[in-house]
Amino acid sequence: MPINPADGPILGTLYGSDAMRAVFDEQAYFQRMLDVEAALARVQARLGIIPAAAAATITAAAKFENLDVAELAASARNVGYPVIGLVTGLSRVAGEAGAWTHWGATTQDIMDTGTVLQCRDGIALIRTELLLILDALTTQAAFHRNTVMAGRTHLQQALPTTFGLKCAIWAQPLIAHVHRIDQLRPRLEQVSFAGAAGTLASLGDQGIAVMEGLAAELGLHAPIGPWHVCRDSLAETVSLLGLICGSLAKLATDIILMAQTEIGEIAEPYVAGRGASSTMPQKRNPISSEYILAGARGVQALVPLMQGAMAQDHERATGPWQAEALAIPQAFVLTHGVLLHAATIAQGMRVDPERMRANLNVTGGAIVAEAVMMGLAPLLGRLEAHHAVKHACDLALAEKLPLAEALARDPIVSARLDGAAIARLTDPAGYLGSTQAFIDRILEAATALQA
Repeated sequence: MPINPADGPILGTLYGSDAMRAVFDEQAYFQRMLDVEAALARVQARLGIIPAAAAATITAAAKFENLDVAELAASARNVGYPVIGLVTGLSRVAGEAGAWTHWGATTQDIMDTGTVLQCRDGIALIRTELLLILDALTTQAAFHRNTVMAGRTHLQQALPTTFGLKCAIWAQPLIAHVHRIDQLRPRLEQVSFAGAAGTLASLGDQGIAVMEGLAAELGLHAPIGPWHVCRDSLAETVSLLGLICGSLAKLATDIILMAQTEIGEIAEPYVAGRGASSTMPQKRNPISSEYILAGARGVQALVPLMQGAMAQDHERATGPWQAEALAIPQAFVLTHGVLLHAATIAQGMRVDPERMRANLNVTGGAIVAEAVMMGLAPLLGRLEAHHAVKHACDLALAEKLPLAEALARDPIVSARLDGAAIARLTDPAGYLGSTQAFIDRILEAATALQA
């Protein structure tokens, strides 16, 4: 039975995805290593290093179902690595051709390349889900570009904004993350083939040719040198997953705050029973947001493990390398779970523009005090305008008046602004600055990604 809830058949539905677990499943990992062994045999056959018939037989034999799981487990427990058991089992199934398996390779070559193949599939799933969320958020941004609401700083109402801009800002870092994935992939998707100590000495002058051929056979890039102890690309990958989760955790935090009963501006998609309480029938908890935050913390806790594992000794690490296996699969699974929760919110969020407008009016117009001050500044000077508006805000607060009425009572203000001008300056929809332009710029950047 799984111990980590992200891997369980029940709790795993909350923390990850079957699609990503299938990529990083232990059986899938062993199959990837077998794929590497088979590809190595084919490349070496083309280079005349091993017989072509042996390569064909090894390729046909390189199926996980041909291996004995108990034997693999016993070997891994004894040796400390899984590859000797894998090669032994593969060689036995291949018969006489098995004498040519694993030619010139070392354990870490096979394990690292298998991991890279998994990461390649995993990062493709991440990228696809990011684009789906981006599409949903930009659709919301376009639809709500004129839905005026309170912008908040330090959890206090600050200035008017629009819900469309808020959605666009949620989308903005996701655009950057897609670019980061595309920039990362050539560094991540590199074959590992360097032999026992990084010299490929066992292959004489054909080592580089085999390495480059193996990369091409697997659809990977060939590195400029051995990377057995250069772990930056894998550390960068998990660090990027942490960044992605961090951006989605910001979205989730906003959703949770806006879904509070007293605010009520947004709710997660409604499905009967979702987010329900076992004792309070009225509750609809923001459950997707909660699991985004939980998953994000889980992934970000793994980032230091990967970065710490970069301190590898000499030509083969004694411990840091083995620690990576504890982080990479889990980081991918949790990140994909976070993405799926975020997609649910982005695609089905329930927005309440009327509540947004009501909350905007809670201060009686004080949220546009800056707009009034800037409107008066050319007439009074900035400092005097600030004093006049501050006095009006104090009056409005003390007597629970709309700001417009308090301003009209002030002779200094009323001498310079008539009722229509005051109404114009105290309309939140009239003080949105570059909101529309920012939305357009973010939508344009997102559209370019989809092309």
